[in-house]
Amino acid sequence: MSNRVRTKICGITRPEDAAAAVTSGADALGFVFYAPSPRYVTPSQAADIIRTLPPFVTTVGLFVNATEEEVRAVLDVAPLSLLQFHGDEDNAFCCCFDRPWIKALAMKPGQDIIATIAMFPDASGILLDAWHPDLRGGTGHHFDWQRYPAHVDKPLILAGGLTPDNVSSAILQTRPYAVDVSGGVELAKGIKDAQLMTAFLAEVRKANVQMAGVPAE
Repeated sequence: MSNRVRTKICGITRPEDAAAAVTSGADALGFVFYAPSPRYVTPSQAADIIRTLPPFVTTVGLFVNATEEEVRAVLDVAPLSLLQFHGDEDNAFCCCFDRPWIKALAMKPGQDIIATIAMFPDASGILLDAWHPDLRGGTGHHFDWQRYPAHVDKPLILAGGLTPDNVSSAILQTRPYAVDVSGGVELAKGIKDAQLMTAFLAEVRKANVQMAGVPAE
């Protein structure tokens, strides 16, 4: 596995934000199909944005406790390459859609995260996010990175409260497969800031350079 940390920018709602994210160097873009979210997009809105993207950009659909029918209705319209489940979905449900998928896990206090990760053997990766009693992602807060598990046989994606100011130190501390950012590069919820995205990706690249010269412990 490459040591280069990849980047996903989530909560894309506008084609100009998608273009700016790709120009900045993002590997993946996330589209939120969870109606209570201020970053929600309809399947047709997502499809319109995806049609503007160049090749080799991963398009990710985020779902929270959607029914199988609701997920399939989105897939009928929006050409997503990866699914991301943020609710109480189990491994069997996530496997229903003939797409690679990742499972988001909130780092709840006292949780045995290793045991929880083991409940999703078919996931392409696991996204670790800050825990909030009411919100499913997009909290703007980060969890204690000292809780980040080491030596897990699954790609781990770090999320929660990342910004251009802290992403480099977060990467150097946790050495994730990828980082996921939403609110940390926004002017307002759902409205991305091109300069913040550029700064965020620059800090990720800086951390990649530093890691290349320092072997993992």
